[in-house]
Amino acid sequence: MTHDHAPAAKPVEIYTDGACKGNPGPGGWGALLTFGGEEREMFGGEAQTTNNRMELTAVIEALAALKRPTHVVLHTDSQYVMKGITEWIRGWKAKGWRTAAKEPVKNVDLWKRLDELAAGHHVEWRWVKGHSGHHGNERADELANRGVASIGR
Repeated sequence: MTHDHAPAAKPVEIYTDGACKGNPGPGGWGALLTFGGEEREMFGGEAQTTNNRMELTAVIEALAALKRPTHVVLHTDSQYVMKGITEWIRGWKAKGWRTAAKEPVKNVDLWKRLDELAAGHHVEWRWVKGHSGHHGNERADELANRGVASIGR
């Protein structure tokens, strides 16, 4: 039996994080992608943003970097991203991108992009506690802070 989206033997491991100095304020995002002993670091920043937008952007940029449908294990320390993509998004879409309180979903542009990108991969979403010594998460945090530092250069 074959499947079009059969997971590869070894998944791509992705660690993402966002950072913001003030909320809103200058922000950065970072992602560490690992596969078969290879690593790729990614980061960027925005002059005026929020922490949640940077958390989402990190995941979006990491998934967008993948060249073909891939089995991904994605690690995030953001409950907002984790719950949004695994729980809340179905309801938002069913309600025309409105919350249970009938308010427009915040960051809807990013949620739509994430939904589109995630659909192209087999993604296992994993929440990790931030700043708890988890190697991949600590690296993503460093990259997000490099993203903040890169603003205005």
